Amino acid sequence: MKIYNTLTRQKEEFVPIKAGEAKIYACGPTVYNFIHIGNARPICVFDVLRRYMEYRGLKVTYVQNFTDIDDKIIRKANEEQTDYLTVSRKYIEEYKTDAKGLNVRPATVHPRATETMEDILQIIGTLVEKGYAYAAPNGDVYFRTKKFDEYGKLSHQPLDDLQAGARISVDEVKEDAMDFAVWKSAKPGEPSWDSPWGKGRPGWHIECSAMARRFLGDTIDIHCGGQDLIFPHHENEIAQSECCNGAPFAHYWMHNGYINVDNHKMSKSMNNFFTVREVANVYGYEPIRFLMVSSQYRSPINYSVEIIEQCKSALDRLYNCRDNLTFARDNAPEGLKDGEQEQIDALDSFRRRFITAMDDDLNTADAISVLFDLAREINTNLIPGEKSKELYSAALALYNELADVLGLLYQRKDQSLDEEIEALIQQRTEARKNKDWATADRIRDELKARHVVLEDTPQGIKWKIVE
Repeated sequence: MKIYNTLTRQKEEFVPIKAGEAKIYACGPTVYNFIHIGNARPICVFDVLRRYMEYRGLKVTYVQNFTDIDDKIIRKANEEQTDYLTVSRKYIEEYKTDAKGLNVRPATVHPRATETMEDILQIIGTLVEKGYAYAAPNGDVYFRTKKFDEYGKLSHQPLDDLQAGARISVDEVKEDAMDFAVWKSAKPGEPSWDSPWGKGRPGWHIECSAMARRFLGDTIDIHCGGQDLIFPHHENEIAQSECCNGAPFAHYWMHNGYINVDNHKMSKSMNNFFTVREVANVYGYEPIRFLMVSSQYRSPINYSVEIIEQCKSALDRLYNCRDNLTFARDNAPEGLKDGEQEQIDALDSFRRRFITAMDDDLNTADAISVLFDLAREINTNLIPGEKSKELYSAALALYNELADVLGLLYQRKDQSLDEEIEALIQQRTEARKNKDWATADRIRDELKARHVVLEDTPQGIKWKIVE
């Protein structure tokens, strides 16, 4: 598998630190509100990365953090006249609801910054001891950016260029404009923890360094997140982690592209800011996930009502294919017929094409195209005519296999009818046998009003539940 490495700006063959395993750290949300659709992209994309690596046989340790102490959380707590713990715990639970709706698997570990305070203080202490960080008179602790010669290697910006845009505020006590805080001294009314430099709380960047080291070690295979995190967040993580640990922080860096709304940058000021929950309440969660994985992850994508409706229609086509294939399998005779083993063997070409696409820097766009090509093959060459249960079963297994790697087709897995509905379908079947078309039509209309749509086929009655 090849991955585009932001650090080297080229695709590289993925070679794990330990054969057969992959250690991945994904930057998670700052939990002060519902996640927005921009947050949904890295959550879905890197869930697919994990799924695919597991599909290819790797043992994946996947760490996604929660930033549960931050300026935004403190402001939210003040607005709601509560405390930071109440706010963070509430929105962690709301995140879990949305993540489950998006079919995102829980991480191996979901560490929280406030539960990693001892590790954070250890790293800061090591940086101070080595001379990479210093305590200011007011109790803040800053990282000496210029002491790390490779600063800027991830964002590919020379230190001089970065420094040109930096300024020291009148109330700051930095040695240099580029220095950043790893520890912030306590302010009145804010939550704080004890430290050798006085009461305070960690800077944002140091939290991820500590959580990554605690659960994955000094060096990890892949660090991923949104493109907006490259600088300064990930740049600062590299600096403090490598200076502390004396080892490379991550071998591969993966960053997803931006998401726009109606071809404009998403912004509350432009009134085009949408939470995942708001969109899901109208269209459901799965069209959102489909949108997030429908393009290659490094490409920008656009959200609009028209596009999300197209995603919903695309999913309907995929579901219809699976429903028809399942019905054909359930009503097919057992026993392979002449030429069917060759048809089963030929299905493997779709798996190979899918793997080729995903091996090329997680190209989910091409992988989804393979799934639609498989659907076309099923609809055109497999379902028409009477085939064996074995052939249909093989096609259905492959169809579900590929969809599952992408995390798709998870909403309608167990459509079942209650006894009353089944009885009405049976009554309609008897009415048609007796040529009582008026009764048959009446029952059909009644079922339709209950969101159960019937289709009469030579193999029997097909039904599906529609929203």
